[in-house]
Amino acid sequence: MRFLLIIVCFLIAAPSMAHQLKSSVTTVLFNQRTHNIELMHRFYLHDTEHAVGSLFKGKVDIINNKRDQKRFAKYVESHVALQTLAGEPLTLNYVGAQVDGKFFWVYQEATIPDEIEGVRMSNGALRDLWPAQVNMVNVEGRGQVKTLNFSQDDTWLEARFETN
Repeated sequence: MRFLLIIVCFLIAAPSMAHQLKSSVTTVLFNQRTHNIELMHRFYLHDTEHAVGSLFKGKVDIINNKRDQKRFAKYVESHVALQTLAGEPLTLNYVGAQVDGKFFWVYQEATIPDEIEGVRMSNGALRDLWPAQVNMVNVEGRGQVKTLNFSQDDTWLEARFETN
């Protein structure tokens, strides 16, 4: 009977623990067709709603208000940077943002520099609000996928491409 009670308690508690980890996923895609580096930042909409409530004063509506969506996208832009391995900044241009189901997406792009051997990246989005926030970045389109995990005190991480 005690075992059954433990199982029931776990099943009741599980939904409340389902989204405790604060996290985001970013794809950095080297698109050879467009000659652009495309950044696609994916945040849980739930986290985004909490963030805009902390970041901006007054009534905010990230789901229906395009102005609030753009304000959050600008916040993300101010917390993300890309460089060559030599430390030369790559200018990231805002492409757009959207709500898609349970996610909020922010899109950026930059021109692919000639003979790039890798990238350095900083991704501090939401980490100023929640120190436990983890931002995972997948770098694709230049050999094997490289994964960068921004957590704790990480500020700049790098992905080096394989040489042929």
